[in-house]
Amino acid sequence: MYTQLEQRGMPQPPVNVATLAAMKASGEPIACLTAYDASFARLVDDAGTDLVLVGDSLGMVIQGHDTTVPVTVEDIIYHTRNVARGLQRAFLVADMPFMSYSDAARALDSAVRLMQEGGAMMVKLEGGAEQIRIVEHLAQHDIPVCAHIGLRPQSVHKIGGFKVQGRDEQQAQQMLEDAVSLQQAGADIVLLECVPNELGEAVRQALDVPVIGIGAGPKVDGQILVLYDILGITGGRMPRFVKDFMAEAESPLEACAAFVAAVKTGSYPAPEHCFS
Repeated sequence: MYTQLEQRGMPQPPVNVATLAAMKASGEPIACLTAYDASFARLVDDAGTDLVLVGDSLGMVIQGHDTTVPVTVEDIIYHTRNVARGLQRAFLVADMPFMSYSDAARALDSAVRLMQEGGAMMVKLEGGAEQIRIVEHLAQHDIPVCAHIGLRPQSVHKIGGFKVQGRDEQQAQQMLEDAVSLQQAGADIVLLECVPNELGEAVRQALDVPVIGIGAGPKVDGQILVLYDILGITGGRMPRFVKDFMAEAESPLEACAAFVAAVKTGSYPAPEHCFS
C-alpha cells in the first residue's frame, strides 16, 4: 500500500526532487538521458541514469520530423506511459510540447494529463521570463517543473535555427536573470541548452536548484544527451556537444553505463564538446 515508504529500504531508492537537490548540494553530478519506450527505459535505468526525459526530441529521432514542433501532448503521453513501465530508480520527466502551455489553464491541463495518464513525475517547458506566470501556476498546484532556457528547439523558427545562445553579453545577462526568476517562480530544475561554458557556470552558481546542461559546459550540476545520439543511431551531422559512446562499447547497456560514468567523473563533457 505505502509503496513510497517501502522503496526507502531498497539498495538504490528511486530518485526524487529531494534526491536531485541533495546531489547538487553534495557536488555529485547528475546523469540524465532521454528514452521513448520501455525497453530503452530499462536499459538506461540499469545503467544508473538518475533522470530520464521523455523529450519532444522524439519528433525528430522517432517520428522523422525536422523539428520538435509537430509533437503533440498525446504523443508525449503515449511514450511517457511506456517509459514509466521500464523504470525502477530513475526520475521521470516529460516534455510539454509546442503550444501545450500557451496559457495557465492549458498548461495545467497538459501537465495533469502527462502526470496522470503518462506517469511523469515532473514536466518540462521551454521559455524564460515570459513563462514565469505559467511556472508559478503549475508550482501552486504542486506540479514539479523543469524550466528549459538557452537554445529552445520549439522556438527554432523564431530564433533562426539551432545555434549557440548567450554569446552576446546582454543576452547572457538576461538568461541569467531569467534563470533566477524561474527558480523564484517555483521551478525545481533548470535545463540549459547550447550556451558558452562561462554562462553555464554562472547560472549554476546563481541557483539553488539543479542546473542540467546539454552543451552548457562542464560546470553545471548534470548532463543530458539524447539516447539515440550516444548510441550512434542518429544519422547526419551531430551537434558539437554530442559524444558517441557506442563507438567504444560492446553493447548499448555498456555505452549508457559509460556515459553515466563519464558524467560522474567529469570526463564528459570534454573541451571538444563545449562552446566558448
